[in-house]
Amino acid sequence: QVQFVESGGGLVQPGGSLRLSCAASGMIFSIYTMAWYRQAPGKQRELVAIITSGGSTNYADSVKGRFTISRDNAKNTVYLQMNSLKVEDTAVYYCKIPNSSLGSWGQGTQVTVSP
Repeated sequence: QVQFVESGGGLVQPGGSLRLSCAASGMIFSIYTMAWYRQAPGKQRELVAIITSGGSTNYADSVKGRFTISRDNAKNTVYLQMNSLKVEDTAVYYCKIPNSSLGSWGQGTQVTVSP
């Protein structure tokens, strides 16, 4: 059974930083592209960042230059380093294999950016 467990969220002031982690289990982690998504209150879930099995990355325009996605295949973990956080980054953050029915959405981790 494929599972994703997100952690590392919290309350931070604008301009601050957080590092999110997502631990995957029940799969051969290293062969899959992984992605971070977020869902703000009253909005649809959106793709934030993606990293391929080979380490290539891509980002939503809204986070480009501020967020960095990375992975540690030895730990079956994908990370999201978030710098220069803005109020509009407030959301629940999730990780998942993009465009795949493999694994379900986890509980996510709440990120709140507030003065």
